[in-house]
Amino acid sequence: MRKIARLKIRARYLLAGLSCAALLAGCAQVKYYFQAAQGQYSLWSDSRPIDDWLGDPNTEPKLRARLEKAVTIRKFAVRELGLPDNSSYKQYAALNRPFVLWNVVATPELSLRSIQWCFPIAGCVAYRGYYSKEDAMAYAEELRQEGDDVQVGGVPAYSTLGWFSDPLLSTFINYSDAELARMVFHELAHQVVYIPGDSRFNEAFASAVEEAGVDRWLELYGNEAMREAYARYSMRRKDFLALLVKHRQMLSDLYASKASVKKKREGKARIFASLHKEYEVLKASWGGYAGYDRFFAEKLTNAHLAAVATYNDLLPGFKALLAQEKTFPRFYAAVQRMSNLPSVERAERLAELARSAAPATVTAMAENPAANLGTSPAGKQAETAGGH
Repeated sequence: MRKIARLKIRARYLLAGLSCAALLAGCAQVKYYFQAAQGQYSLWSDSRPIDDWLGDPNTEPKLRARLEKAVTIRKFAVRELGLPDNSSYKQYAALNRPFVLWNVVATPELSLRSIQWCFPIAGCVAYRGYYSKEDAMAYAEELRQEGDDVQVGGVPAYSTLGWFSDPLLSTFINYSDAELARMVFHELAHQVVYIPGDSRFNEAFASAVEEAGVDRWLELYGNEAMREAYARYSMRRKDFLALLVKHRQMLSDLYASKASVKKKREGKARIFASLHKEYEVLKASWGGYAGYDRFFAEKLTNAHLAAVATYNDLLPGFKALLAQEKTFPRFYAAVQRMSNLPSVERAERLAELARSAAPATVTAMAENPAANLGTSPAGKQAETAGGH
């Protein structure tokens, strides 16, 4: 009965939010907001407290073990990283789909500038999420018909920024311990600091918390095999990001040139062919590891590379700030103060931090970001080019 009451209250929140969104965006957006509200509501209705799952004799042993690990990770996030101790990630929902939602990302044909969509609370973001893959593909086709470059990507998790209780999901519960921790730390970090409309700032901040948090987690709970496996994961991810950044810059230079539209289209095709070819060489250097093959499942477009900068441009500055502040509470306070600055000043401040960081400090943080953090209480999909 208590769960039904909670769901009714949440339903009222959803309906109120839907009504506000409709008034703000006009009737044309009502269908989109309705599917979003309906999708979020289904997560709540399908979720149960982790203690219920653990107390259920019918819960599969493998799932039981993963939920017990998630409980340990959640407690660690509060105790060691100072992340919010609220109801998020204290429930679990088993979904009958591989991703919780699908994001549509789009750019103009000869530009890396992401098309923006603006929403209440979240502000303007460079994606549009759908709980149905078919709906996402249909909208993507509309954009393609308008001449845009489009990518549709599955997302295993997302944050409601503390407005509601985010559950653990079957879409990521079976990740390795380090990857599960990474996902939880990243999404909870969005509840600490989030600036509507500034995805670069938000994602780089959450990535800095995630990386330092996982290193600390492995230091306390990992074994040599886990640390080696995560080091391999990190190396591959770094290599792949470098490959994407390289070709993104090539495209940026091409689009900024005075070449004709025809020449730009030809150059674009050559650059994407080069990206695919160099990826095969990179994959061979990894011993044939194919975890990034799905990135190439669709025809490559600008949209595939548009979000690369979102997660990485400001990350060095946040890492330098974390090393400077030494503890997560001080780091969060510094980021909160920075969030009050105009967007240009925020970016300039982070760039300055990255430039001025002493080489020895940067090296130490790269090797072990948690080394200088002490033990004071403080603060989308595996192996992808970004996170959520």
